[in-house]
Amino acid sequence: MADVITYETLYELLRKEKYNQNIQELDKDFFRNIINYLEEKERLITQSPKDSAFSKEITNTRKQLENAKKLIRELYERRENKIVQHALLASRSGSKEEMPLLPEENKLFTDVYAVFDKYRKEILDSMLSNQQPIIKETPKTIKTEEKPSQNKLVRFIHPTPQFVTPDLKIYGPFEKEDMGYVPCNIANTLIKKKRAEEIKSEKS
Repeated sequence: MADVITYETLYELLRKEKYNQNIQELDKDFFRNIINYLEEKERLITQSPKDSAFSKEITNTRKQLENAKKLIRELYERRENKIVQHALLASRSGSKEEMPLLPEENKLFTDVYAVFDKYRKEILDSMLSNQQPIIKETPKTIKTEEKPSQNKLVRFIHPTPQFVTPDLKIYGPFEKEDMGYVPCNIANTLIKKKRAEEIKSEKS
């Protein structure tokens, strides 16, 4: 796809997305190019002289901008639907096929897949195992800059993957030199294993 977005390229992209079962590959800078296109159209509208000689041109540009936004919305929603359907099929089959997604779309797929997978396991798999389905709450991530009671501030000497405490609170992941508050018992273990060091305040 060309780097520069035009109304015609938007129309063609939507046409391909409509009539192809598989999601279409987009340029890696697609979102940025879309923003540039919209900004340019808005700039033409706001900066054009207001006299009657240009009024028709301004009206046409404004109409094209409105129609372009409709094309962009429909293109997004068609791709969104394909991503959701693919996540559903992947959850059912347990197999993820590669799709030509943009990074932001891939994050959408990953999150939707995780939701489908979570409820499939907690509802369907439980029933098939003769167990009452129990929906577990998703643990909340604790911000590392917060200082809950009974926590220690540590600096990580080595990269440390995300971990979950017995009370289902999520910490991390942490990169080397990251600092964060973690429960004292975990902090002591990290310090003992030389994966982190305690940062003591000046009052300590």
